[in-house]
Amino acid sequence: MNLEESINKLESIVEKIFSEDSSGHEIWHLKRVLNNALIICEKEGGDSYIIGIAAYLHDIHRIMSNETGRYVSPKESIKIVESILDYAEIKDKEIRNQICFCIEHHEEYNWNKNNNVDLNTKILQDADNLDAIGAIGIARTFQYGGSHGIKMYNPDKEINYKDNYQESDDLEESTIEHFYNKLFKLEENMNTKTGKELAKKRTDYMKGFVEEFMNEWYAFDRQKIK
Repeated sequence: MNLEESINKLESIVEKIFSEDSSGHEIWHLKRVLNNALIICEKEGGDSYIIGIAAYLHDIHRIMSNETGRYVSPKESIKIVESILDYAEIKDKEIRNQICFCIEHHEEYNWNKNNNVDLNTKILQDADNLDAIGAIGIARTFQYGGSHGIKMYNPDKEINYKDNYQESDDLEESTIEHFYNKLFKLEENMNTKTGKELAKKRTDYMKGFVEEFMNEWYAFDRQKIK
């Protein structure tokens, strides 16, 4: 089967798995990541089949997190991923291993010095991170915060800057804090030239949004209510 045939085979089961997600990791996110991955792959190389299937299945661990109420790592999702690959009749052992490798390691960021991964995984990570920034990234970030009871912003506490952000059970103080700890870092930490080029416009837009957010938030300091 080619990539399109395999995605068609996967769509019904993937749509069912992600149907109740409210954290910004629904099937439309998967489709956008798939599209981003293929755009990058066309310019940077890599195996479009492996990257494409991995993009479509990379967030199974997010659904497991929703169900368990704790952070679930991508590695913990591999057994379910393998069962879905069985359903889609993707049988080649080497291809399956490479798909699972991409999924398992796609959240290992360069700033944590965990970048000993192959090109396919780097492209998947860039594609996923592109959907975390820009206009859609802003919307998804606030959607995630709302679904987890995270405040938009807390003016009573200074932003806790984290040099080595990584996914965990420890939720940040506010959604705005997340922009500084992770999202603003993604452009410079993109793995590929294409990823960096695509990320620049989105990052500039996002920084402009946060600047305007803070201006509006603190407007009451400049105008006394009479």
